[in-house]
Amino acid sequence: MTLPTALVADDEPLLRERLVAILGRLWPELQIVATARNGREAVELFDELEPQIAFLDVHMPGMNGIEAARCIGSRAELVFVTAHEQYAVEAFRQEAIDYIVKPFDEERLAETVRRLRERLQSAPAPAPAALSTAALDTLAEHLRGHFSAPQYLQWIKASVGSTVRLIPVDQVAYFKSDTKYTLVVWDGGEALIRKTIRELADALDPARFAQVHRAVIVNLMQVQQFNHGPHDGGEVLIKGRGERLPVSRSFVHLFRQM
Repeated sequence: MTLPTALVADDEPLLRERLVAILGRLWPELQIVATARNGREAVELFDELEPQIAFLDVHMPGMNGIEAARCIGSRAELVFVTAHEQYAVEAFRQEAIDYIVKPFDEERLAETVRRLRERLQSAPAPAPAALSTAALDTLAEHLRGHFSAPQYLQWIKASVGSTVRLIPVDQVAYFKSDTKYTLVVWDGGEALIRKTIRELADALDPARFAQVHRAVIVNLMQVQQFNHGPHDGGEVLIKGRGERLPVSRSFVHLFRQM
C-alpha cells in the first residue's frame, strides 16, 4: 500500500517542527517528505517530490503561502496555516480547502486529518480540490491589510571592470544564476553578483519580479512574449533582446493572460 505524503512550509522552525510532530502522532502513516522555510522553497520541493498534501503557512517572507498555492494549484490537497483565523474563515467559507490556526490545537488538527484521510482513501480518489482565484485574492487582500508593506530591494551593487555600479532594480530585465554567481542583465549591460536567486527572490517586489525557474527571475514589465513548451513548461522572450528564458510548469500561471 502506498503511504500518503505531505510537505510542510513555515518560516518559524519551532512551529514547523511542532506541526510535524503533531501530524506524526495523529497520522503515523503520513510521510512528511519535505519541510520548507518559505513559499519559494515549498514550490521547488513540491515540483521535485510531488507530495499529495501541502501545509502552507500563509505569511512567509518572499513568496508567501498564497503565491505558493497559486503555483501548486490543484496538484495537491492544500491546508493553510495561519495565526489569523478571522480572515481565513472569510476567505474559505465557500471553499473545499482546509486551514489550521497557530498555535496548533490537536483536536482541530485531528478534524483536518480526518477529512484529508477520507479524501485520499476514496475510491476512486477525487482530484484535489481546486482553490479558486477569488479565494486566493480575498486572502491576499486580508494579508495586505494585516501587515505593513515590506521594504523591497531598490538597487543592485555590481562590479563592472574596476568600478562598482549601483543598478536600479527597475532597469533590470532578468537575473540568471549558475552554480556560483548570478548574472544581472539591465538596460546598460550585464554584470555578475554573488547574491543567489534564493536571496533575490526574497528581496525583490513580487508585484514586479517573478521567479519563473529555479535559476531565473524576470522583470514582468520586460516580458514581451510567453511560449508554451514541453512538459507543461514554457519560455519567455525579453523585450528588445534575443534571450529565451525557461519557465517551469509551476510558474506558467503567471502568463495565462498573454
